[in-house]
Amino acid sequence: MKMLIYLFVLVLPLACSQNKSISDTESYNESYEIQEIAEESEFRTFQNNTTKDTDYNTDQKLIKESYLEFETKDLDQTYAQITRFITENKGYIQDDTASKNYNRITRSLIIRVPNTHFQTTINSISQSVNYFDTKRMSSKDVTEEFIDIEARLKAKKALEVRYLELLSKANTVIEMLEIEKELSNIREDIEATQGRLKYLSHKVSLSTIRIVFYKTIVESKVTESYGSKMWLAIKSGFNSLSLFMLGVLKLWPFIIVIGISSFFFKRWLHKKSKK
Repeated sequence: MKMLIYLFVLVLPLACSQNKSISDTESYNESYEIQEIAEESEFRTFQNNTTKDTDYNTDQKLIKESYLEFETKDLDQTYAQITRFITENKGYIQDDTASKNYNRITRSLIIRVPNTHFQTTINSISQSVNYFDTKRMSSKDVTEEFIDIEARLKAKKALEVRYLELLSKANTVIEMLEIEKELSNIREDIEATQGRLKYLSHKVSLSTIRIVFYKTIVESKVTESYGSKMWLAIKSGFNSLSLFMLGVLKLWPFIIVIGISSFFFKRWLHKKSKK
């Protein structure tokens, strides 16, 4: 009888410990079942948002760009005209660069104008140009990418809300740390997605126009007459003679020494011949 009591005392704590372990495991499994449901909900949200175009603004999203290059006779006047066109179309100059080489002065502009005023600005500039060296326009349709990014962003935000709900129901420190880790990754994805969406929105709302205009510098060549050439030759000869005389004058000490030496040398030769 005593033996049975001892066995009961030993088995009872083990049974309680096992029940507690089972209870913790069930709680942990329940928490991650909620996590799986949240992930599955994210996938369903993304599918629904990408298939229902009516949930988003389906206006066509175009990134428009243009490159213009032409020659002008008056750089300042052309710059003033372009500046006026930009102001009229509510744009601004993003970059302004001037350069010069041996026969050309160049001005390069990068202009940003609202998408709705893109073609108007191009037409205004074209009216004042007789001939374009280069005139190029392009547009890139990013509507599908826009819808995809918006859907992903909405799904990520929904998943963030579900993970926050899951965090409030976490029972252990390990569960909290795991959920917070996933939340951190989700928030990084949300920030990156928002950044890409902001970049595309800026490129779509403001079109880019690159303008290069230049002026060719021609060296003037004056044709000289034959008489002018003769007169220049006489002047050149006179100048050369003057330079020669000035050079001789600089040598006067040597001339005096040579003259005196020659005088005494001749006297010596004359005396020697008489003997």
